[in-house]
Amino acid sequence: MIWAILAVLGVPLWLCAAGILTLLLRNRTLRKRPGNVPVRVRRPGKKRWSPGHGVWVHDIFAYRGLPAAWREALVWAIDASVRAPTAEERKKLHRIGEDAVVATLTIIDGETIEFAARHEHGNELLGPFAAGANGAVAQGQA
Repeated sequence: MIWAILAVLGVPLWLCAAGILTLLLRNRTLRKRPGNVPVRVRRPGKKRWSPGHGVWVHDIFAYRGLPAAWREALVWAIDASVRAPTAEERKKLHRIGEDAVVATLTIIDGETIEFAARHEHGNELLGPFAAGANGAVAQGQA
């Protein structure tokens, strides 16, 4: 339907297809970055988990949401802790597995933001704070 409207308005369909292809290829390159962590994020005051990919750069977690990369964030973290998701959270964390971990990052202004990832990505999710997590992720006590 949208294709018909765009064609009537005179927008070339090849231009629309090129735009969609560009977005898909940009997101694919995100997954191949060194240190990439596929995550779900729950922003302060929100109930939904949004998918995306992130990477640590020193003490800043750079995050980009999927599928069209409309949401990006640079999270300057001062502390991080890891825990196992609750039963309610586990139901809402789709395609992440049964042994997920939830990392709570305390950002510079005192707020917290939560990121969830598969257990095998737990240490990468904590980034520079992995050494201070008392090995909870590595030992499977998350």
